[in-house]
Amino acid sequence: MDVFSLNINRFWTSITEYVVDISNNPFKLIIFILDILIVGYIAYKFIKSARSSRVWQLLKGIVLIVFVTILSGIFEFRILNWFLTIFTTYGVIALMVIFQPELRRMLEQLGTNKFTKFFGIGLEKSLETKTKEDIYKVVIAAKELSNNKVGGLIVLERDIQLNDIMDTGVKIDAEVSPQLLVNLFEPKTPLHDGAVIISKNKIAAAACILPLSDDNHISKGLGTRHRAAIGISRETDAIAIVISEETSKISIAKDGNLIVDLKEEALKNILIKNLVTKKFGNEQSKKNRTKKVKIKKSENKETEDNKKETTNKE
Repeated sequence: MDVFSLNINRFWTSITEYVVDISNNPFKLIIFILDILIVGYIAYKFIKSARSSRVWQLLKGIVLIVFVTILSGIFEFRILNWFLTIFTTYGVIALMVIFQPELRRMLEQLGTNKFTKFFGIGLEKSLETKTKEDIYKVVIAAKELSNNKVGGLIVLERDIQLNDIMDTGVKIDAEVSPQLLVNLFEPKTPLHDGAVIISKNKIAAAACILPLSDDNHISKGLGTRHRAAIGISRETDAIAIVISEETSKISIAKDGNLIVDLKEEALKNILIKNLVTKKFGNEQSKKNRTKKVKIKKSENKETEDNKKETTNKE
């Protein structure tokens, strides 16, 4: 019997002994349920953290290897099983090396006051309100850059995370403010060249390099910033705001399309629609539908009462 099969047998033996122990002492069932919930929640948070990093694809590859190893043992593919068993033997060490940044970040959060933030506790403002405030600040910054004829490129992350793009720039992790955004694009400063990424209601990184669009149909008059904005909006669902240094015009790239020469109000409306209404509108629409139903019921009731009063008078 190979090492892998031996480990599986030991695992099932320990599980069987544990179940027998619980059946003999029902109080341990509560501890068992709490144990499962805690481990499941920690695993969920770890996987969620891993999905926002580059190692997610590697994690899926490791799961696939483990699955193939189990199948090779069941169907007695001895050579394949031997090879994969050797690989999985050192899998723990490989995981520690691969996930070293994530493990370090998790331990740092457990050792600081970010513990509650890591487990999603203690949110000060609603996400919808905070997103709206950030949009107003971004619009103010874009208008200021336009007035000063300073070029700028601001990318707002949506559902698809931009961690790989952030790694090409300088991490900032600061609150969104018009003053900071304007200063980041100040000419002849170290971070003015490149894109600013806004992620999770924070200015996450600056001087980031975006993928350029190679579409031949794009106007030759558009510069590198506009091509980069179109490129990132095609590869992801992010929204990119471009301030032209030559014309001072504000443009926005979304879903691979570029809307040129936007005024302040139009820019704000587009951002509100795509970043707030589409994301938080489902709950609001449900509330509105409930209110409409109640209003219709009350109107119908009033109509019926009026009909009854008219009939009584007649």
